[in-house]
Amino acid sequence: MPHSQTSAPRDSRVGVRLARGASPWLLPTVATAAVSLVRARRSGAAKAVAVPATALAAGMLWFFRDPEREIAQGRVISPADGVVQSIMPWKDGRTRVAIFMSPLNVHVNRAPLAGTVTSVEHIPGGFVPAFNKESENNERVVWHFDTELGDIEMIQIAGAVARRIVPYVPQGTKVEQGERIGLIRFGSRVDLYLPEGVEVAVEVGQKTVAGVTRIDRD
Repeated sequence: MPHSQTSAPRDSRVGVRLARGASPWLLPTVATAAVSLVRARRSGAAKAVAVPATALAAGMLWFFRDPEREIAQGRVISPADGVVQSIMPWKDGRTRVAIFMSPLNVHVNRAPLAGTVTSVEHIPGGFVPAFNKESENNERVVWHFDTELGDIEMIQIAGAVARRIVPYVPQGTKVEQGERIGLIRFGSRVDLYLPEGVEVAVEVGQKTVAGVTRIDRD
C-alpha cells in the first residue's frame, strides 16, 4: 500500500478529548483545584493551596489528553507516541521495536494493525523506570492480535509512576488499525514485535505518533 515516509511524522489532530480511565486521577485533582479557588477569596490557606492545585489539575488535563488522529496508511503503524528506544532482533526471528513514552506524551495506545484481539494478559511485576533494561519485569499487559501478517504481539509496560494499565477492549474484539485499545497512566513503554521478514522503517531515537508513524517498510 503506498505511503510517503517522513523523518518527522506529524500529529494529525482534528480534536482533543480526555482519555478513558483518567477519572480516578483527574476528578479529585480538578475538584481540589475548584474548591480551593472558590475559597481563596476568603482564606489565606485556601489561596496557598489554589495555585499548586490548579497547576496540578492543568497538568493532569494535559497528560490525559486523547487527540483525534487521521490514521495513516501502511501495514504496521505505531501503537504509541514516544521515542524509539531500541530495535532488537529476537531469537524466534521477530524484531522488537521498543517505544519509550515520557510523561509529556499522549498515553493512549492504538492498534498497530487491523485484526482480532486473541488475548489480553495482565502480568504483575515491578515498577522500574521504563527506560531501564530491568523494566521488562515490570507490571505489563501482553496483547496478541490475529492479523493479515499473522500473530502480532504488543506489550504495554508500566513505568516507575505508571501503576495502572487500562485495556479498552477485551479478548475476541475485532479492532481497526489505529483504534484506541488502552491507556498507560504516566511514563511507560510499549514493545511491538514484528514478524520475521518484516523490515523496520523507523530508527532508534526517532519520534513516533500513535496511528500516524509507519513502523514497517514495503
